[in-house]
Amino acid sequence: MVLGFSRRAALLAAGGVLAAPGLARAQAARVRLTLDWAFQSPNAFALVAREKGYFREAGLEVTVDRGQGSGGVPVALAGGSYDMGYADLNPAIRFMAENPDRGIVAVAIMHDRSPLCAIVRADGPIRTPKDLEGRRLAAPDFDAGRQLFPAFAKAAGIDASKVTFISVTPALREPMLVRREADGVTGFVTTSALALKGIGLPHNQQRVMMYYDHGLNLYGGAILTTRRFLEANPAAVRGVTAALMRAFVEGVRNGQEMLDVLRRVEPLTDVALERERHEMNVERVIMTDNVRANGISAVDPARLQAAIRAVEEAYNLQPRLQAAQIYTPDFLPPAAARRI
Repeated sequence: MVLGFSRRAALLAAGGVLAAPGLARAQAARVRLTLDWAFQSPNAFALVAREKGYFREAGLEVTVDRGQGSGGVPVALAGGSYDMGYADLNPAIRFMAENPDRGIVAVAIMHDRSPLCAIVRADGPIRTPKDLEGRRLAAPDFDAGRQLFPAFAKAAGIDASKVTFISVTPALREPMLVRREADGVTGFVTTSALALKGIGLPHNQQRVMMYYDHGLNLYGGAILTTRRFLEANPAAVRGVTAALMRAFVEGVRNGQEMLDVLRRVEPLTDVALERERHEMNVERVIMTDNVRANGISAVDPARLQAAIRAVEEAYNLQPRLQAAQIYTPDFLPPAAARRI
């Protein structure tokens, strides 16, 4: 089903199927891809696609850069610094709700659940989300957990006006909690929980509040681009998406190969830590009943629409963004290629 695309865009998408072989024979098309964060196991599938030549097979020359937070990716795409990106979908929803003319669109949703969470010390007084009122949370400005905290607060019954955020660099976020200079942090569970463990706060000393456990049923990581780039370069978008999906599925099936690639690219990688991060990502974010039955990016439009409304309401935005404006399945590889 085509979700809200014009006939022209749909024809371009279909044309991309025919264009891809020709694209591979011609000079490689160049695509600038930004990730959400530093190179780690959850986004290392993009490195796998590059290192194993999946982009080249599609006739593409793709640069893969680390990011500084999911909230910065739609800004970079809209500003033209990058052509495509991988990031948590929800800051992009907020960005589009506030800037509907900027044309950010997801062409694949890789995470069936969001990794967003708040983490506090298990030995502290904060036992439920409501207990966050009157407390200080540390997070970078572009942190997706921080940007979506108002939606979490609304779903969990928190008065967000009673929660103070401390703006910090990514490197200072978790140390603030360990040093008791903040009462908690927001972020991805796959980032913050393991960073805390690495600096002396093991899992059994953390209290993790997953946003999805408290009424906020959001999707997670997605492949993003702009409608301008998509309509001008349908074959490139299709090729990048297929290459990333291929590497993503392989990574879920065979995490060791992905970790080997990550270590080659980043020699200082702590492989044991990244293996734990990968396993946490698969368990908490990727493998749901829906994914087991239907594969990656089997998106329910009604669920996506509900998530959009949750974001709009959290920021007191007028409800106007439709699911078809933020997501299209038209550039996905076949369903068989998306099954785990």
